[in-house]
Amino acid sequence: MGHARERAAPVGAPIWSSPFRPFYLLGTTYALVLIAAWLGAWLGAWGAPWGGTTLALWHGHEMLFGVVAAIAIGITLTALPSWPGTGEVRGTRLALLVALWVAGRLACWAAPWLPPAWRAAIDALFLPAVFAVVAPQLLRTPNRLYLLLLPILAALFAANLAWHAGVIAADASLAALGLRGGVYALIVLFVLKGGVLTPIFTGNALREKGRGDQAPFVMALDTAAVASVLALAALDLAGAPARWTGSAALACALVHGWRVVRWKGWRVADVPLVFVMHLGFAWLVFAFALKAAAALGGAVPEPAWLHAFTVGALGMMMLGLMTRVVLRHTGRALVVPRPMQIGWAMMFAAALLRLAATVHELGPWAVALAALFWAAPFAIYLLLFARMLVAPSLPRVPPSLTDRVA
Repeated sequence: MGHARERAAPVGAPIWSSPFRPFYLLGTTYALVLIAAWLGAWLGAWGAPWGGTTLALWHGHEMLFGVVAAIAIGITLTALPSWPGTGEVRGTRLALLVALWVAGRLACWAAPWLPPAWRAAIDALFLPAVFAVVAPQLLRTPNRLYLLLLPILAALFAANLAWHAGVIAADASLAALGLRGGVYALIVLFVLKGGVLTPIFTGNALREKGRGDQAPFVMALDTAAVASVLALAALDLAGAPARWTGSAALACALVHGWRVVRWKGWRVADVPLVFVMHLGFAWLVFAFALKAAAALGGAVPEPAWLHAFTVGALGMMMLGLMTRVVLRHTGRALVVPRPMQIGWAMMFAAALLRLAATVHELGPWAVALAALFWAAPFAIYLLLFARMLVAPSLPRVPPSLTDRVA
């Protein structure tokens, strides 16, 4: 790609050679720890590890700013050298970012013993550190569109601060507002990054199989996709009337539905690594539709759309990209092991079950089963790929057309 690279200095153990390695390993491990802790506390099996807030708010914070933040940052930092051509974050800088993420998680678990202000100060360090690492490089890239990552990081930071401010002030509504702000920041990242990778990988697969070509990017449509989410976020976070937020959510569903249909994902249903990304976007469109249904007519409960996005859209996209990256960047062929495909199906089932539990009030058994279905793919991922994450990469296999821009 001809992009800038850092000096070929030793980076120590292989795990510090690329951001996906420590962040995927820690993010998936933490997903299992967190779901076990939450499920046990929710069922009353043991006491809670939080302080000054509810189980739901603590669980939501650690999911967004713990599990998802680790995986999303791992995906993003690994992609930057191949796309805008920045130097790879590795070695000491990478270890520092990981240490700050770990410190934030330890602070949040130490809630009964650590003052809230200290917890907030420690947990707030990670995202600004990521910003400080990537901003100077992105400011030098010719393509200014990559600078959009910076306001997303800033929004996540602000959302995290709002959550902590709510906890310190014993204001559950402010803490919940912080979580919703974090969700919208992640949706924007999903729409931007996924909206580039999905059609490109789809086009590669279509060409490789002789089924056509990539749908061309339409800047007006892609801009409308981001703008519609920003409008929905502004209305929802500002507490606008339900008919306004519902109309904005319906507009999101229509714009993103049109965008996704153009990519022709059904034509790559036999290419698992690509089709799983389309399933993630299908859940995103469904989430917007559920948001509209909740706001305009009360047809479904408000939390339904959040479960559709966080479990369905994020779950499918994270697992798909984590699988692609670990295979591609450790020198393996892009062949998805059968157990991982089963894991993807379990994540899809977890989203359906969690949604059904919310809409139809199925009871604790359905929520618990959905949680187990959600956790299983992360356990499968660790069993299949943990050794690859800590071991040296194999010699890079010649890329196929589908793999050429991974």
